[in-house]
Amino acid sequence: MATGSQWIEAARPKTLPASLAPVIMGIGGAIGLGHASLGKSVLALLVALAFQVGVNFSNDYSDGIRGTDASGKRVGPQRLTGAGLAAPRTVLLAALSCYAFGGICGIALCIWAGSYGLIGLGVLAALAAWFYTGGKHPYGYLPGISEVMVFAFFGLLAVQGTIWVHAHMLPWRTWTAASGIGLLSCALLLINNLRDIPGDRQSGKNTLAVKLGDKGSRYLFVAYLYVALVLGVVSFSVRWEALVFGLALVIWVSYPQMKVLQGARGKELIKTLKQVGQITLGYGLAIAVQWAFHGI
Repeated sequence: MATGSQWIEAARPKTLPASLAPVIMGIGGAIGLGHASLGKSVLALLVALAFQVGVNFSNDYSDGIRGTDASGKRVGPQRLTGAGLAAPRTVLLAALSCYAFGGICGIALCIWAGSYGLIGLGVLAALAAWFYTGGKHPYGYLPGISEVMVFAFFGLLAVQGTIWVHAHMLPWRTWTAASGIGLLSCALLLINNLRDIPGDRQSGKNTLAVKLGDKGSRYLFVAYLYVALVLGVVSFSVRWEALVFGLALVIWVSYPQMKVLQGARGKELIKTLKQVGQITLGYGLAIAVQWAFHGI
């Protein structure tokens, strides 16, 4: 039977910045547009957290029953199902509970905002979360599709959906910032998949990292970082603050960039994953604060 700490590890808290950062950015945008709402902001954060943890538990379940996480293949954090620490049905129930809670919060948020069309997008987000590794033909086992989904849901929808339910407007800078943070989320996914290339090849999980190979994946990771940096800079409404942000980000990304280009593998990439998560959160916070104080 899994312990509490093992359940927390299975929830993968290091991935949570990917869901928090775009919503925080969206909240900052709403404040800058003069449409702040504490209640809506809390609901948006709860939706993001619930769906992210739900994704992590459903991946644990689906990969576990397929044998993708079999002993000797996995380098990353221990999985409950694959390691036999929890019954598959229990892990599945945990995932579905997270989706249900996130769905209730999301529906309440959409009704409050009068944005009923977003309920449909929320349903699509839940389906995308499940079919990443769930179902007979999971798209997480196919190259490129996962990246498109992560960009769309952890970038565009998370930022723009949050701003829309508050302000019902989407200035152009919100699109560049949402795209930038979407690319950072893709970088997080790529680090995960780069780390897991050996095991994924054995398991038939044909991710983009497997398709590109070790070298190509490392170059793509660096490209994600710097395109996100440029998009972040142009999202600032004050030039000197944009310059400071850009210079700070260049310094911040240099360490994970160096480690990846120098060939970091296995557990070294777990540290890199944590660093990129911190960069993603810092990116979202910086833009949110700038928008909140100076507008969009």
